[in-house]
Amino acid sequence: MRNFDFTPLYRTSIGFDRLANLMDTVSRTDNGGSGYPPYNIEKTAEDAYRITIAVAGFAEDELNIEARDGQLVISGKKVEVETDTAYLHQGIANRAFEKRFQLADHVRATDATTENGLLHVDLVREVPEALKPRRIKIATGRSVEAEKITVEGQGPS
Repeated sequence: MRNFDFTPLYRTSIGFDRLANLMDTVSRTDNGGSGYPPYNIEKTAEDAYRITIAVAGFAEDELNIEARDGQLVISGKKVEVETDTAYLHQGIANRAFEKRFQLADHVRATDATTENGLLHVDLVREVPEALKPRRIKIATGRSVEAEKITVEGQGPS
């Protein structure tokens, strides 16, 4: 187990406590403990991403995608079917799985499709207009005073 001390981060930054808490949570998260099922995460555009998970053998109704508490949770559970098949070797995994992906602020899942045994989940980051960077005009003390006099109706001095 590794524990990281984020105290220096708190001393030199303002408002990043959520980031430090997120890093602490991620370092403690096990995410299922295995690499099953394998997955890819790709960046498809500047603000678009795609998670691809190998779900061969799972039907669409056996898969579940849920967004909650800033996480995307993808799970699969095979429906139990009684068969009389005697396997000599059974290498195709039919076990249930759950994968959790921590989402950044303003990232949401937009679409999910299955194709050739792969589940594709498309994500997009949509920053609200109020949170986008904006330029703040710098006024000098003289121009502010001139505006004040003009507004009062006395005219410029």
